[in-house]
Amino acid sequence: MREHVNKSLTSAVAWIDERFPLTANWKAHLSEYYAPKNFNFWYYFGSLALLVLVIQILTGIFLTMNYKPDAGMAFASVEYIMRDVSWGWLIRYMHSTGASMFFVVVYLHMFRGLLYGSHRNPRELIWLFGVGIFLCLMGEAFFGYLLPWGQMSYWGAQVIINLFNSIPFIGPDISLWIRGDYTIADATLNRFFAFHVIALPLVLLGLVVAHIIALHEVGSNNPDGVEIKKHKDPKTHIPLDGIPFHPYYTVKDIVGVVVFLIVFSCVIFFAPEMGGYFLEANNFIPANPMVTPPHIAPVWYFTPYYSILRAVPPLFNSQFPGVVAMGASVLIFAALPWLDRSPVKSIRYRGGLYKRWLTVFVVSFLVLGYLGTEPTTVWGTFDKHVILLGGADRATVVARFCTAAYFLFFILMPWYTRIDKTKPVPERVTS
Repeated sequence: MREHVNKSLTSAVAWIDERFPLTANWKAHLSEYYAPKNFNFWYYFGSLALLVLVIQILTGIFLTMNYKPDAGMAFASVEYIMRDVSWGWLIRYMHSTGASMFFVVVYLHMFRGLLYGSHRNPRELIWLFGVGIFLCLMGEAFFGYLLPWGQMSYWGAQVIINLFNSIPFIGPDISLWIRGDYTIADATLNRFFAFHVIALPLVLLGLVVAHIIALHEVGSNNPDGVEIKKHKDPKTHIPLDGIPFHPYYTVKDIVGVVVFLIVFSCVIFFAPEMGGYFLEANNFIPANPMVTPPHIAPVWYFTPYYSILRAVPPLFNSQFPGVVAMGASVLIFAALPWLDRSPVKSIRYRGGLYKRWLTVFVVSFLVLGYLGTEPTTVWGTFDKHVILLGGADRATVVARFCTAAYFLFFILMPWYTRIDKTKPVPERVTS
């Protein structure tokens, strides 16, 4: 019986292989894709990002079955999902928690690239695809944020869209085009729904596929920053420091998935609002154009860039310099492969300069993220007689210092990575 089943499966696979490269893709991307043998904890987050993407797509499909993209019914449809649809509350919380967890794993994935030089030659294109995924993910989160049609959704979108008004000459027309109306209304909700459900997910999936294909073409980086393809067995041409991704790293990733799902489940069942950082209290109130919330702030994963926006002083009563700084703070990641001039890739063999600047960058990013969630008066105001500070809010001054440190990390990188003292890099990967 078992032999008959195996023979049938072999025949079925052979039939598919004649028409579709199933076995070839399995070998190229899993069983015969050789990854460095010294992957560590930081290499979980790529696969976890893929897992969260699948969760978001599946839960999003079920949410759209009961959601109404109508200004008069959107908020009520979300309440209907939460209260009347079977397991609707669970699907909604999985989607809202998944949005935040997506940014958690993506930020950690990007930080790993900074640690081990995953943006360096020959992986520049992989990094650029990754930056594209990050930008697309930010757009996806922004468009989805309006859909619950709560107070913070409405006014948060109002603030962000109005920023485009500051662009000289074409700003008002761009804002009008985004809204589809002179105010945020039903047309805006329908546009955002279309972008969130159809347009951006297609682009995101395409970028993810391109990211993985580019990765498997040049091979994975590792904590030593050593190219394992340089040392191959002369007979088999298999990298001496590589092991098959399957089953070794599929099993390893399963461990990471289990730990992640435990944390994910704890958040969903015990703290889905996460103290107001994942779901704000004002978003449980229907959108009201006549009532402005006392403090408007984006979701936590946008707050570092929002804080940069607020930190830059306006010019001629225009917020355009802040908008430029906010956009540049994201786009500057794309220049990283050409800014880093260090002769080594991994932080294991870099000198103290890079380590200090990376620490300053991370601390600045975290401080900016915190300040973006709070009003600028959170730490009070400097005395008006302090000439250099001009009576500015303490939080604003700190945000300006952190913004300067954020950009100096990139701007000065060609200098400090070139003069930094480095350690000798081993010929082959270490355990």
